[in-house]
Amino acid sequence: MTVTATVLGALLIPLAGCGGGPGPDSAHTRDTRTGSADRPAARPTGVPDVGDRLQRRIPADSRQVLAVYGEGRDSAEAVAVLYVKRGSGWDRVRGWPAHNGKKGWTTDHHEGDKRSPVGVFTLSDAGGALPDPGAALPYTRSAAIAAPRWWPRSHWHDFDYVIAIDYNRVEGTPPNNQARPEGYSKGGGIWLHLDHGGGTSACVSVSRSAMRYLLRTLDPALRPVVVMGDRAELSA
Repeated sequence: MTVTATVLGALLIPLAGCGGGPGPDSAHTRDTRTGSADRPAARPTGVPDVGDRLQRRIPADSRQVLAVYGEGRDSAEAVAVLYVKRGSGWDRVRGWPAHNGKKGWTTDHHEGDKRSPVGVFTLSDAGGALPDPGAALPYTRSAAIAAPRWWPRSHWHDFDYVIAIDYNRVEGTPPNNQARPEGYSKGGGIWLHLDHGGGTSACVSVSRSAMRYLLRTLDPALRPVVVMGDRAELSA
């Protein structure tokens, strides 16, 4: 479904939280783990490499989890993996290289710190400067979402497609909604968006093909969430 937004206030978008972005597309990968000839490998009952602290924050009715595993607290390198829950176990579907905040991760994100927030966040709204590619999430196409042309040319396509990460925002609204329920000092405008080969201001970025896949696959009926952070925080 597509909602067309006006172009008024084209520059009044939450750019402070975003601005990373397109690295080379990687081949999609599937889980190749197998068990014996008589018995398949057991699926993990929790999202792999996510400790009890964050595991408990995944809503009980969530059936899709995008896990973003940061390489280190101060690293902008990450891997994003999509899991689907079937029965009591989680199946790995696909994974992609990713980037996060230029300065890494934080459990106390503030506007302008160049770190991505650690946590579990719902994924409820999508959009972009380009037409809807067939998103299951509500999709808002708007010129107001496009990256400004005074940014470096390498960033111009960052927001061709975006998925809002529900950190300090109003769910059920377009990604570029300016409302910040916890106040502007806590930052906002944290998105999944197109990668340009380096760290972001706070968002998570993946390849164009990954974004198109996620837009078509993340299903509001399955209550998708993102679990994100550096590996040490995720496993705690």
